[in-house]
Amino acid sequence: QVQLVESGGGLVQAGGSLRLSCAASGRTFGTYAMGWFRQAPGKEREFVAAISRTGGNTYFADSVKGRFTISRDNAKNTLHLQMNSLKPEDTAVYYCAATLQGLGVVTEMRRYDYWGQGTQVTVSS
Repeated sequence: QVQLVESGGGLVQAGGSLRLSCAASGRTFGTYAMGWFRQAPGKEREFVAAISRTGGNTYFADSVKGRFTISRDNAKNTLHLQMNSLKPEDTAVYYCAATLQGLGVVTEMRRYDYWGQGTQVTVSS
């Protein structure tokens, strides 16, 4: 089992940047494919980005492609989401998630077994 703790959220103006981190503990971090998801008020949780176990493959939702970058450091058991050119519509609670399922990147929320508690990102216009 793995425990996940997000950090790095906050309030930022439109056009600004934030870097989210997800610290993992427990079973070997490198055995998990990882992802970021977000949930805005009144909306369903949605996929943001995913990264393979080695970090060699990544995938992004169209809404963040070109603005967000996902990375991982398996030696430090950490996952990151670099968010640039933020927009008010990026406002949401951001969650990191881990899964032992699948190969490569995993984009389906239902395939993730472990979730963090979330960190709030608010982008003002």
